[in-house]
Amino acid sequence: MTVTQWMIIGFVGQALFGARFIIQWIISEKRGESTIPLSFWYCSIGGSMVLLTYAIHRQDPVFIVGQSLGSIIYVRNLVLIDKKKKALAGAGTEK
Repeated sequence: MTVTQWMIIGFVGQALFGARFIIQWIISEKRGESTIPLSFWYCSIGGSMVLLTYAIHRQDPVFIVGQSLGSIIYVRNLVLIDKKKKALAGAGTEK
């Protein structure tokens, strides 16, 4: 890949990662309260993975560690959200 192609990948990752804040802001405004929608976490994971790929290409250990740890946290949040939804669904069916 050329330097320009790698830069495009880096910018796409940054745009995806940054879009999560715009999504969170729009959803919060619509609901009238601060909230973090699922799309925030998916943008976080997608952007983080693309940026991690770019960081590995750049061989930047600071960037690599930051994006690696973030990805773990984002995935864990989705696991916790799913666990809560299943618990709530189970509580709704019990009588």
